[in-house]
Amino acid sequence: MQNLDAMLAYKAMFRFLEKYYALTNVDEIGVLLGSMSMEIFQDEKPADPAMWDDWIDAIREVMAERGSQPDQ
Repeated sequence: MQNLDAMLAYKAMFRFLEKYYALTNVDEIGVLLGSMSMEIFQDEKPADPAMWDDWIDAIREVMAERGSQPDQ
């Protein structure tokens, strides 16, 4: 499997959560998806801009554990 950039990885994670929500209808996941949605704004940033910063922070933490830096 090829490496994903931060945006493609975000979209993959969003799709995963969408499918999980479709199976479970867990309200908290629905709220999270609403905050994470990139369809609300045209600049391809989440509805809650802090979500993108949190996402990049999470990537940096995981990459630091591997001893490398993320591509943004």
